[in-house]
Amino acid sequence: MADGDDRGLRSRLAYLLTLSRPRFWLYLAGPVLVGVAYAADGVGDLVSPATAVLFAYFLLPANVFLYGINDVYDREIDATNPKKEDREARYRGQRWVPAVVTGCAVLPILFLPLVQSTAWPWLAAFLVLGTAYSAPPARFKTTPLLDSISNGLYVAPGAAAYAAVAGTQPPLLAIGGGWLWAMGMHTFSAIPDIEPDRATGIRTTATVLGKGRSYAYCGACWLASAVAFGALDPRLGVLMAVYPVLVVSIATASVAVDRAYWWFPAINTAVGAALTMGGLWRLYG
Repeated sequence: MADGDDRGLRSRLAYLLTLSRPRFWLYLAGPVLVGVAYAADGVGDLVSPATAVLFAYFLLPANVFLYGINDVYDREIDATNPKKEDREARYRGQRWVPAVVTGCAVLPILFLPLVQSTAWPWLAAFLVLGTAYSAPPARFKTTPLLDSISNGLYVAPGAAAYAAVAGTQPPLLAIGGGWLWAMGMHTFSAIPDIEPDRATGIRTTATVLGKGRSYAYCGACWLASAVAFGALDPRLGVLMAVYPVLVVSIATASVAVDRAYWWFPAINTAVGAALTMGGLWRLYG
């Protein structure tokens, strides 16, 4: 391979890495670990071909798919988005990007034989919701409330992992609690974009509600999530209660929301680790 080709390949790989939002990788891969931890009946269930391929897929290819399709269909909007200058990649019409995104979308077909069929509906749900969120004609991201509800797609990796290991579907309260958490997280992440979105004519749950009521909406979703998890196990409810407490603290303190937004990858990682350790405690405790 010529030096120029080598540099071109490295440049493309670096672009895809930035596009995949490494800060948010565990938003998809983390639920896989949680699902496996709570589905496992023994230590042997923790590492298997199914759990390995699900974790690997949701760690990187799924993020390339999810954020790549978003960037492709948001090209015009992102032209003036300051986040694309430093923290994220700006799609400029490269023809190879949609091809890679499509490849990441169809990749699960290759590992379906390794995963129990009970997990297949969740893989399908992730891909359908991930596509409909960004791509027309559905484009849920521009439809208030549907933009929030559709982000339950972040529950799908954990539910798929649970179903793949246990052979049964996860508890409805866990699905509901996780879905409500994702709804609140989505709307909270949209609060910093209220003014830019309004300026470009984009309607979201956050632009319709405004900053103050968006905080209230996030708090309500996260409180309901904590109640649902608490019904499964009071300790889970206490852990998830950190989110409504956080949003109240941010809303009432002199903290810029666009600054607080970047705290959440670390917060979510810590909470996810605590959830995972709780599940593992059943096996080792």
